[in-house]
Amino acid sequence: PQSEPLRMACEEAVARLPGVTSVTAVVAGHREAPAPQPQPHAPQPHAHGHSHAPGPARGAPQAPRMAGIPGVAAIVAVASGKGGVGKSTVAANLALALAKLGMKVGLLDADIYGPSVPRLFGITHKPETDGKKLMPIEKYGIKTMSIGFLVGEDTPMIWRGPMVQSALTQMMNDVAWAPLDVLIVDMPPGTGDAQLTMAQQVPLKGAVIVSTPQDIALIDAKKGIAMFEKTHVPVLGIVENMSVFVCPNCGHESHIFGHGGAKATAEKMRAPFLGEIPLVPSIRETSDAGTPIVALSPESREAEAFLAVARAVAASLGGATRPAPKIVIE
Repeated sequence: PQSEPLRMACEEAVARLPGVTSVTAVVAGHREAPAPQPQPHAPQPHAHGHSHAPGPARGAPQAPRMAGIPGVAAIVAVASGKGGVGKSTVAANLALALAKLGMKVGLLDADIYGPSVPRLFGITHKPETDGKKLMPIEKYGIKTMSIGFLVGEDTPMIWRGPMVQSALTQMMNDVAWAPLDVLIVDMPPGTGDAQLTMAQQVPLKGAVIVSTPQDIALIDAKKGIAMFEKTHVPVLGIVENMSVFVCPNCGHESHIFGHGGAKATAEKMRAPFLGEIPLVPSIRETSDAGTPIVALSPESREAEAFLAVARAVAASLGGATRPAPKIVIE
């Protein structure tokens, strides 16, 4: 409470700066917690000599759940238990593949500490504003937003948890996303504070888990699945990325990281298996160049792998990729 006047003064000062449309100041300092005060013990009924642990206090506040984004039909998280498995590449190409299927798609880069969407889409300019909300940057037929659009590529985001949560909330609510059939959220790797905030406060329609085939990656993928299950977010399925290396010269296939591990994990965890993405130079090259493979070569074998995953995701969302024909019998 003592810091609240300073916090409000900071918000007001920054809000007066030219070009600033929205400000959220968060107090993120540490202080010693007060010593717990002894509480009077209310008489407890005895039941055959057994003691009962006290349950949650009646009327205790529950964590609020975000009401959703107006005009956005579904929000889908693309997550991984650890970094380095190609989650952002899968998220970007999945979003593009869903757009190829006829859906209106947005892509939110929720990785505050390591945003990848600016590089994946070759976007170097900042988003515009209509005076109230930020306008997402449209490229390759989808709407995108990332903290990387607002800061330099080499600028580290040295933020505490509350700042990250605030930024995620603003990129959900203060961006003109509508109308969208689906918003793909490229989640940060792991199962930390940011992931828990998204899972608990955002009305996610489901989650797609990305993993490579080897055991050390699948261990963390299982943790990601368990996190979404505990937060009551449906797991739409698992994608095995870097599934098989295909030699660009002779076409020989090599299972560098093993093969089939994600499918076996999906069966064990009773989650759908969405498909395999090959380990080929073209996916890496097009991603680094800002021209994802689905946008650059939609007819290629590599793009077809992402399209197959997109069809499975679209089917699980219950939305057809195009209106069904109307049959009239006269």
